[in-house]
Parts: sequence; structure tokens; C-alpha cells
Amino acid sequence: MRRSALVLLPLLAACTPPRPVVAPVPAPAPAAVLTPARAGEVGMRATLPAQLDSMARAALAEGVAPAIALAVGRHGRLVHMESYGRIDHPEDAPAVTDSTLFDLASLTKVVSTTAVAMRLEQDSLLDLDRTVASYLPEFNDSAKAGITVRMLLTHTGGLEAGAPLQRQYRGREQYLQQINRRPLRYTPGTRMIYSDWDLVLAQLVMERITGKTLDVLADELVFRPLGMRDTRYAPAASLRPRIAATEVAADRGGLIWGEVHDPNAWALGGVAGHAGLFSSVRDMAAFAQMLLNHGEYNGVRVLRPATVARWTAPQGRGSSRTLGWDTPSGTSSAGRHFGPRSFGHTGYTGTSLWIDPERGVFVVLLTTRVNPSAENQKHVALRRAVADAVQQAITDAPLVDWEARR
Repeated sequence: MRRSALVLLPLLAACTPPRPVVAPVPAPAPAAVLTPARAGEVGMRATLPAQLDSMARAALAEGVAPAIALAVGRHGRLVHMESYGRIDHPEDAPAVTDSTLFDLASLTKVVSTTAVAMRLEQDSLLDLDRTVASYLPEFNDSAKAGITVRMLLTHTGGLEAGAPLQRQYRGREQYLQQINRRPLRYTPGTRMIYSDWDLVLAQLVMERITGKTLDVLADELVFRPLGMRDTRYAPAASLRPRIAATEVAADRGGLIWGEVHDPNAWALGGVAGHAGLFSSVRDMAAFAQMLLNHGEYNGVRVLRPATVARWTAPQGRGSSRTLGWDTPSGTSSAGRHFGPRSFGHTGYTGTSLWIDPERGVFVVLLTTRVNPSAENQKHVALRRAVADAVQQAITDAPLVDWEARR
């Protein structure tokens, strides 16, 4: 029986041609900004772009998503940035471009909330070891008195993963009250449970410290300095022709298009610590390169090298989490070859970002896999296949199967 193209995606990545034996060559000096280059100029197989195109087109045909955007960079060179499909299913919908806005979902946690926290902490405005209650006196449940900001960022605060608060509550004040009232899942500091509430609380802490909302902070401290002109919360209705549609949701009146997909972020007004950010593949590539450049892009330093190193390092045994970020673990969306110093994150709508500082490479993959339904899980194979193809294309460094060692 014929297997589908999507089923073959992991096999395509795994069955690449034999790796040529080449002498190691010095990596080119990092570019101030991403500059286009052929893959062979940065120690990667010249066939990589064609391979990625083939994977993306197969994914469209197999219904992974109607919209896909992909960027790959190495050593400050952009070796692949392509967009595929349309912003919605109809044939007359606009084609996806490098400036199409995707709902990043939980990539918001790192691109916005964590990035802002990194800035505030390095500027001595945020103390990771202070308790949340010391910043937010309303967070006064005695069982939660020991939860620190660091615990929020490592998902070890004991809070539940989330709850459908949007059914009854709206806005920051009501959400803070409900998160405070709801019982803990475990003793803070003893386990890790990935929780949206952690990043909502981190948002509220930073807003209380600065007197500014998260969207303003992120724009002032991160997006505007980096020239990320597409990246924003709550995009204006006039931008709808550039926005990829997400899920069809009866309780939201049909197709969600231009509004945040996550229901709790929607109930928080579209600006939330865990979700709500929209961005393009070109902006995400610049953000990834800033981190590979140790906090600087286009001559603008937004983070110190020590800040980037400290925040992206694993924080303890038994968890893959760094401060805000994640690292590859188990059967990761980063595939088999992103190493233990790699870091990244994923988003529910089908977005992902992975960065490997040791090999100088990043992969940005944006999809709308929830359109029309979140039951679609075909993006999982695509993420891993793309990540593996990129790592296997590197010819000037040894390839390690880190997944087998995890």
C-alpha cells in the first residue's frame, strides 16, 4: 500500500546522501544582520533548500496546514527563507509571504515575556528570587507564599497547567484572583508542570514593576530595537490580509482570524504572558539571530552575552526547562540532532523555534496547523523532519544522535 508523503517526511530526513568527508573550515564571522547566502558557503549541503521546499510542499498536500513559513540560518547567514500556501483554505486567499503574521501561541512565552524578563533582570529591575507575593500583594494564598519569579520561569511553582477561566472571567484583575484561589498541584519547587499561569503571573509582576503593559514593554525593549516591525499583540483589522487564519471555533463566532487563538489570552484582552503575540518569519529569524549573536543584532545590543548564556542554560536535574526556554528532551520537536545546549520553544498553533549555539544554526517553522481544527496533529512529524534535515545538512561538524543519548 502506498504511504503518504507526510509519513515519508521523517524518512526523507533520515535517508540523506552519505556525508562527504571534508576538513573542518573556520566558521565565518557572524554578520551584524542576517544576509542571504548559499548553504554551501556556511558548511551545509547545497541541496538543503530544495529538500526543505519538498518537505513543505508535501506538508501542504497532506493537510499539515494551509500556511507554512520556514527560515534557516547559520553563522549569521540566511540559507533558506520561504513561505508556502495561503493564509486560508480558499484558492483566492492571499499567498503566504515572509511578512505574513502568524499567531505564535506559546512562542509568546519566550519571544515576548521571557525576553522582557531577561532585560528587566539584567537591568536589576526584576529579582528572580523574590516571591511573587512581594510584587503582587493580592497573590496572598498562604500555600503560594513561597513561589518565586524563578519558579514561574522554570514551571516549578506548583500551579496547575491551566483552566478554562475564559468561560466566566475577564481581564487581569479577575485572572489574578482566580489563579490565587485555585489549589496548587504540588509543593512549589519540587516538580515541574508546564503552566500557562506561570507566564501570566510573570507578566503581571513585570507590569506592576514598570507601570507598563506587556505589549508596550516588549515593543520598547525588544521588538523596536531589533527592527521587528511585524511583531505585535492584537494586530489592527487593517492587517487582516496579511494574517494567517487559525481555528474555526463555534464559541467565538466561526473562523478566528486576526484575533488571538488561545481562549485565556483572548479573555485577557489579547495581551498575555503565555500567548497572544503575532509575528512573521522574517522577524522571527532576526530574533533568533540576535540570540546567536549573544544578544545583539544590527549593531543594537538588547541583551548581554552573560544574560543569554545564563537564561538559556538548563536549571536543574529532572527538567528540560531553562529560565523561560525549553531544551530538547525525549522525542523532541527539535528532532534527533539538536544538542544539549540548544534551546527553543513551540506553540499550540503549530509554531516552533530552535536554536543551536554550538553549531550556529536556527530553525523557525511557522504553521497554522489548527486551521480548521486543533485535532490535526500532522505538524509533529514535520517539525522533527525539518529539524533533522537542517542538522544533517551540516558538513563541517560531526553529527550526533542526541536523542539516543537522552
